[in-house]
Amino acid sequence: MRQLRLIRNVHLGVKTLLLHKLRSLLTMLGVVFGVASVIAMLAVGEGASKEALEQIRKLGSHNIIVDSVQPVEDEESRGTHSHMSIYGLVYDDEQRIADSFPSVRRTVPVKVVRKEGRLGTRSLELRVVGTTPDWFELVKRRVIAGRVLSTYDYEKRCNVVVLTEHGARRLLATEATLGHMLRIGSEVFEVVGIVQNESTAGGMQTPDQETDAYIALTVAKERYGDVFTMRTSGGRMRELVELHHMIVEVDAIENVEATARGMGSLLARFHKKEDYRISVPLALLKQAEATKRTFNIVLGSIAGISLLVGGIGIMNIMLASVTERTREIGIRRAIGAKRRQIVGQFLIETMVLSTVGGLIGVLIGLLIPLIISHFAGMPAVVPLYSLVLSLGISMAVGIVFGMYPAVRAARLDPIVALRHE
Repeated sequence: MRQLRLIRNVHLGVKTLLLHKLRSLLTMLGVVFGVASVIAMLAVGEGASKEALEQIRKLGSHNIIVDSVQPVEDEESRGTHSHMSIYGLVYDDEQRIADSFPSVRRTVPVKVVRKEGRLGTRSLELRVVGTTPDWFELVKRRVIAGRVLSTYDYEKRCNVVVLTEHGARRLLATEATLGHMLRIGSEVFEVVGIVQNESTAGGMQTPDQETDAYIALTVAKERYGDVFTMRTSGGRMRELVELHHMIVEVDAIENVEATARGMGSLLARFHKKEDYRISVPLALLKQAEATKRTFNIVLGSIAGISLLVGGIGIMNIMLASVTERTREIGIRRAIGAKRRQIVGQFLIETMVLSTVGGLIGVLIGLLIPLIISHFAGMPAVVPLYSLVLSLGISMAVGIVFGMYPAVRAARLDPIVALRHE
């Protein structure tokens, strides 16, 4: 019985609203745009945050990254012809860290050299990365062709190289993928594999770059040494850096931050100047997730203001409707309608307005991120909670802002209402 009464009241509410189609449509627009803006803004924010978070996750939540950093006083001495800058991580640092912390599962040392790669008439400046086979375990990238460095390559000092996809395309062009003898600087290496590389995104620098060429660390030390000469406007600058980077893998995620603090204290004991930087992707991930939550709250609050404006519009129209239908209310009360029935009638009308407007807003809100992604190239991800949240708020807006006009209509004196013209 109650269900039939509710269906009849909804039908009556829709019929009443259709008597003033344009007014009802304009009233709904506030809710439509409010819901659509909530969904669209949260989708854009979620997309941008997801891309940044994914980039940090690729650095490894179990990893700690240590980089050699040139001290400020060494940078200020660049103009001196005979000056040699000595800074950064040393080979002993890796052994100390591996021996001092039981939580360290393995360490991956990295030496970086800039050299010209040449194959026939094609040439490309390469970032030559001297490392161990464990690099490809911690920096997981898809193997496009061939293989990665092996323990045999490392121990036997084999002149083999693994290229990134970008470098391979530039150097190999239409040639066969593997087996070419590539000249890097004054040394010749056999191309044994190609891996996919990740580009920098979200402001995060990944360990690999587009023009990487991976060789065994033992080969890099033997062929290129530890002293690097760079040409500057004032002459030449020499640097002695044993290791440029080091990736440390920790056995459990809860040990990462404590191990990083311990590593900082250990390195400070053996380095007179702060010529290193410790980065903890896990800490960056936590910070980015906290920023994401704050960002979503701010965006949702801004978009929610338009829903508030839509609710005020609904209240305004319903108050005008009460005034227009005063005589109708008086007649209903005179023939026995109770106050709660009058309240129910007006609340149903506001609920129809806000619910229909919310549903239309959801459809538009789903369409806007697709348009943004297509034309602006920005990632946009529509989270399910934004659909439920925005639709729920729009329905709540209908109840909250429709309550006062409904109660006001129910409190009209039947006699006074019947006399109203």
